[in-house]
Amino acid sequence: MPKIADIQETPNPNAVKFILKEPVSHGTSHSFKSAEAGERDALAKSIFEVGEVVSVFYMDKMITVEKTDDAEWDDILPDLAVPIRAAEAVVVSNGNGKAAAAAVGGAIAAAASDDPKIREIEALLDERIRPFLASDGGWLEILELEDSTLKIRYEGACGSCPSSLTGTLMAIENMIQDEIDPEIKVIVA
Repeated sequence: MPKIADIQETPNPNAVKFILKEPVSHGTSHSFKSAEAGERDALAKSIFEVGEVVSVFYMDKMITVEKTDDAEWDDILPDLAVPIRAAEAVVVSNGNGKAAAAAVGGAIAAAASDDPKIREIEALLDERIRPFLASDGGWLEILELEDSTLKIRYEGACGSCPSSLTGTLMAIENMIQDEIDPEIKVIVA
């Protein structure tokens, strides 16, 4: 059961980031944009059950919760702490990674891809973009690279933050064009 080390505001006024002392996952990200999507995940389900929650994102020692516009943080933060403190770590089996990833598609397939260009982009994102997004309670995943179009998905606080859809997106595209391939266009799926 993780203890909450800190609760931090994010650039998204409707999202906060819980920093934990113990991990709730080990190197895997989990994103739920509705209570229905989180129904089969014990942690997400318990957080949505608090009410006034729009989305839940967690990985390692971080949980980002996005609230409705009408909810007040002072009212729901104490209630959110209860299921977070009761959380158990999620363990993901490695199994036959590449075959399973290809069957699932999307971000999982992109992460397991043998495409050298995707590996270069992943390394660039890991080094220069993802740490900053994580510090703000967010993340991004590559969904696919088709022709010269890279489809990404923002997670956590970044998922509904206006700056991710404009400035951050342009910065990512410029970095990829400058360092990997000038033809790549980046879009949010």
